[in-house]
Amino acid sequence: MNKDLSKKSSYYYDLPANLIAQHPLEVRSESRLLVLEKSSGKVEHHIFHEIEQYLAKGDVLVVNNTRVIPARLHGKKDSGANVEILLLNQKNAQDWECLVRPGKKLKPGSRVTITESLEAEVLSYGEDGSRIVKFKFEGDFFALLQKVGKIPLPPYINRPATEKDKQTYQTVYAQSPGSVAAPTAGLHFTRDLLDKLTGKGVIITEVDLNVGLGTFRPVKNDNISDHVMHREFCSISSETAAIINQAKAENRRVISVGTTSTRTMESFAEQGKVKSGSHFTDIFIYPGSREIQIIDGLLTNFHLPESTLLMLVSAFAGYQNTMQAYQEAIKNNYRFFSYGDAMLIL
Repeated sequence: MNKDLSKKSSYYYDLPANLIAQHPLEVRSESRLLVLEKSSGKVEHHIFHEIEQYLAKGDVLVVNNTRVIPARLHGKKDSGANVEILLLNQKNAQDWECLVRPGKKLKPGSRVTITESLEAEVLSYGEDGSRIVKFKFEGDFFALLQKVGKIPLPPYINRPATEKDKQTYQTVYAQSPGSVAAPTAGLHFTRDLLDKLTGKGVIITEVDLNVGLGTFRPVKNDNISDHVMHREFCSISSETAAIINQAKAENRRVISVGTTSTRTMESFAEQGKVKSGSHFTDIFIYPGSREIQIIDGLLTNFHLPESTLLMLVSAFAGYQNTMQAYQEAIKNNYRFFSYGDAMLIL
């Protein structure tokens, strides 16, 4: 049966709730890895650390080095009422766009005490029900967050965040703070595995995209081309651009670690090359939307039904291949979503 790939419902699949990973594995690289061959649709099953056998000398692995911040803050209004502030986007040294709860009680002018050394004032309304909030603090803001903030785990993880999540919901190469969700494909790498790959001659280079909560925003329009994509800030250094462009010129593979790295590279792509620079991107990649210019391979986790991330994977791997691979993963009890298993598409 032919599916209309412009329809949201074409990207639906039924997932048993017990396959949604609620906790990470103790050893990152012991997660499972489904390998999908694009040209044939063939699927193989592996342990993640066996990814080494699919990567060759000269391959370029592009990772997103963003760092998840403990963006969920709890405090009290002057009245004593408990409130929650979730950081979204930094506007300047003190001002952030935030989500707040309860929203009705946090109008412009409201003041919140989080700790003795961290206070907040709601300045104005933002987009989609958000608030612009000014923080008053002494010292380093991100260091304060590490002490008092909680990691904003995705909504499908049905438990409170713990101190351990500050390490496990973070890639081992995370550097640049600013994300409120992890680039989850990279969560499976250990330092040892990365060293093994570089020892083999695989080139690892970094881009940066600040992952926003919009990554979990559902597609509401039945026709997916009507969906308004969230904007995220991303950058590619001149060094990384040169590494990628040289690989393309020499017919070596560029393999993206995650949909965020993919969106970053493709948003800077022109005539089969990437430019360096920084900008906000709202690029939406789905079957039939645009040519994918840069990536030759994609490492990614298993994504929510009807999500923009699943649509991006379908655009790269082919719709039939993708949906059949997902059914194979379900049949074999793979773990899904952020703390789940991975898929390598080559």
